[in-house]
Parts: sequence; structure tokens; C-alpha cells
Amino acid sequence: MTANLIIIAGVLLIAYAVYGTVQKFRGKAKSSCCGTAEAVLPKKVEDTDRPHYPYSYHIAIDGMKCSNCAVNVENALNASGDTWATVDLGRHRASILAKTRKTEEDFVRALKSTNYKVTAFEEN
Repeated sequence: MTANLIIIAGVLLIAYAVYGTVQKFRGKAKSSCCGTAEAVLPKKVEDTDRPHYPYSYHIAIDGMKCSNCAVNVENALNASGDTWATVDLGRHRASILAKTRKTEEDFVRALKSTNYKVTAFEEN
């Protein structure tokens, strides 16, 4: 009976490895920490004229582990249309320029639908 269990476990392990390999080649494997198989593309900020952004902020962000995480945060922060964020993954923080005055709650709200949390807020 023990030999049968070992054989069944071996077959299941091989089947799982084959399934994972097929998914990877099909581009459907969830290979990054944030569950995406491909690189997340940054959404372009339309207005990149620095003088249009009189307000400047830095926020610390918890939960980022890979470059896809950083792009997800950047995209979420830039979604409002009046912000221009750049994320420093190594320092776990974002530098944000804004056209209108913002509060910490604005950035918490912007990241609410993601798995990332604002842990510090600084207005410059």
C-alpha cells in the first residue's frame, strides 16, 4: 500500500509540474508576486510640464515587492489625472507632483483598490 501511495504522489507531482510548464509557455502562469505573468505597463501621464504641478508629496508604501508592484502603485496614483507619480521600489516610496492640494487620505483612497498601503505622508 505504501508503494502505491508513493507512485500516486509521484504521478501527481509530475502532472503538476507539466501543468505549470504549459501555463508558463502559454503566458498564463502567475509568476510575479502580484499575480501577473507579464510586465505591467505604466500608463502615460498626459501633462508632463513640471510647472503645472505646484504641490509635491512623498509617501511611503507598504506591500511592494517587484517592479510590477511599483508600476501598479504608480498607475493607481496617476489615475486621478491631476497627479504625476514616480515610484522608487528600493525605498518603498512614491514622489508625487499634484495640480491641486492633496491629503494623505487622497493617496490612501487612490491605493484602496490595490494591495498596497500608505505608511507615511510628507508634504514638501
